[in-house]
Amino acid sequence: MSLLEKISGHGAAHGLSLYERFGVLSNPFPSSNQTSENPHLPLEVDDRAENLVLEFIRDQKSQVLVVIGTQGVGKTNFLNHFESEIRGVQDHIEGYYLVRYLADPEASFGGTTRRLIEELGQDHLENLRSVLSNDRSAIDAARSHDMRTALHRLAESKDDETLERMMEWLLGLRLLKRHREALGVLFRLDTVESKTAAVRDLVQVSGKADVLNGIFLLLDELEKQDGVLGPTAIVRYLSALRAIVDALPNRLFLMIATSPDSLTRYSAALPAFRGRLQNQIELNPLKNVDEARKLAEFYVDHAREMALRVRPASESHGCSILDGREIESCYQDLERYAEQRADPGVRQREFLHDLHLRAEQAMQGRK
Repeated sequence: MSLLEKISGHGAAHGLSLYERFGVLSNPFPSSNQTSENPHLPLEVDDRAENLVLEFIRDQKSQVLVVIGTQGVGKTNFLNHFESEIRGVQDHIEGYYLVRYLADPEASFGGTTRRLIEELGQDHLENLRSVLSNDRSAIDAARSHDMRTALHRLAESKDDETLERMMEWLLGLRLLKRHREALGVLFRLDTVESKTAAVRDLVQVSGKADVLNGIFLLLDELEKQDGVLGPTAIVRYLSALRAIVDALPNRLFLMIATSPDSLTRYSAALPAFRGRLQNQIELNPLKNVDEARKLAEFYVDHAREMALRVRPASESHGCSILDGREIESCYQDLERYAEQRADPGVRQREFLHDLHLRAEQAMQGRK
């Protein structure tokens, strides 16, 4: 049977939409390659993370939170959830920026600092210029002579060209005559140390000028640095990350997601880095069938809730796509596989992917 015949015959054979049959508009379970826009099952550790966020907003004292877990247990989902939560309140907390950055594919700390500058953007520089044009005292918070000179030139300027040259210089682009003339700077920001110092100065001056209260930096998949960098490069990367934490005792909330194995190796490579990572949250795999059933039911309930928002007046019979026995069977199959590879439990991503496949068979009438 051709694909066209399957598409044409599917509706005629069943005569009912997914919503009428199951109360959902699509497969409620994400496949393994769907890493974003998935619902977040509330966890006990959520409260701890939220309390740290509230403390940061209240005091503006820098925080570092490490989310630890093996591959597939939900670290990315956890960061996605808090990214969404923070974005949802940004209209109520002025002067806070949110930066989400993956540690790969660019194996360079310069990519992280550049992403910070890009997120602040030219609009931020324009706001800073507006304040500094009336009162330049905040510039004294900058340690670098080049930064102080550039900020004084920025405060004096009225044109967009100076803003553009300032942005280019902060991003570490090649230093040309036009940058020297517009900003009075002598050196390019082309080293980890210079970029870190520039971020520190910009954040400190912006904070003193009351145009920046805090930056949320969510750094995901830090363990992948271990797969693309050599030992020396890893130490440099971690040293730079530690340096930015030390340089910003205020106004930085850093959330790092990594695996326990990589954290152990990183700590051995750079013991001083471990000292900055005392706030830790551990995410665990599924340990029993009750946890698995709770996760599966949460995804189905969420899918039905989303469907009701779209079709509130439609009639839905809402029968189960997968019954309890099928969910239990799915978990037990994966549990045996986990035991064979000496895993402490079933990874959420693998469990949801297997449910996705089974649900797809049911939804297409192939069970």
